[in-house]
Amino acid sequence: MNGAFWRGKRVFVTGHTGFKGSWLSLWLQRLGAEVTGYALPPATTPSLFSVANVATNMTSVFGDIRDLAALKRTIGEAQPEIVFHMAAQPLVRASYLDPIDTYSTNVLGTVNLFEAIRSQGSVRAVVNVTSDKAYENREWVWGYRETDPMGGYDPYSSSKGCAELVTAAYQRSFGLPVASVRAGNVMGGGDWSPDRLVPDILAALSANRPIEIRNPTATRPWQHVLDPLRGYLTVAERVNGDPGRYAEGWNFGPEEASCQPVSAVLEACVKAWGTEASWRRQTGDHPHEANFLKLDSSKSRSRLGWSPRLTFTETTQITVDWHRAWLAGADMRSFSLLQIERHG
Repeated sequence: MNGAFWRGKRVFVTGHTGFKGSWLSLWLQRLGAEVTGYALPPATTPSLFSVANVATNMTSVFGDIRDLAALKRTIGEAQPEIVFHMAAQPLVRASYLDPIDTYSTNVLGTVNLFEAIRSQGSVRAVVNVTSDKAYENREWVWGYRETDPMGGYDPYSSSKGCAELVTAAYQRSFGLPVASVRAGNVMGGGDWSPDRLVPDILAALSANRPIEIRNPTATRPWQHVLDPLRGYLTVAERVNGDPGRYAEGWNFGPEEASCQPVSAVLEACVKAWGTEASWRRQTGDHPHEANFLKLDSSKSRSRLGWSPRLTFTETTQITVDWHRAWLAGADMRSFSLLQIERHG
């Protein structure tokens, strides 16, 4: 990643109020970019967006990605050179409860963004953030490559597979300079999303109550949010310079040692917290979730020179450090920017 590339760049981020979008917006501000964000208000209270004062040095617009007129107007005013698309309904379990909202946001919202971009000519690179769950999951022991088929069992995963097909169609049909990026299960400070493992663990530890786990044997590619974000920034730079070579799909997964079962994440978080804790398995029926999933990031390593910088232990430790700092009343904008600086 070339830090100097971003100085003064006009960058548009959809979903800037979310967990990943807030971290990316902070990083872009630190790099000196002129950032405009477009998203619904934060979905949780508290949120990283509010706690870290993400809106301080950017233009923040609240709007729905499904509102094409408002989206076109905002992009027209911002005249961005680079666009990151992160606005989404991001939760598997929520997609079972409201599949219409999930598909309309994740699929038609993506179409709306691409149409808004096509309506004016300033954009040189688009990065569409989808998910590792966009792949047709066959519970393989090896990682999925960018050439593997898209799919999805549940509405969320399926919607991200659909968004990948939309991306490919706009690349081929209209020459849109868009790359799609897929990461593993990210963690980091400031995530209060419901029904997510690490936020649930930290909430239980903070309240000194037993931790409830749905599936302790489920294995995921765990990584700190800053590792894939560095990959997204790198892809945007490359697409900007040579869309013919880089406007395609890219995986950003962790090292093999970070593909761990849920039980290992629980143990690592408790150890980093520095106390003893009990846990119990949640009873009742739960919607289907993949048991094993990981990515092959060989292409990103060889062609982009990207690799994850944080180990599994480091990832859980700095996530817990962030949460403890927040509980202690620290300046979380400064603390978050310091974690970005240390990550490089």
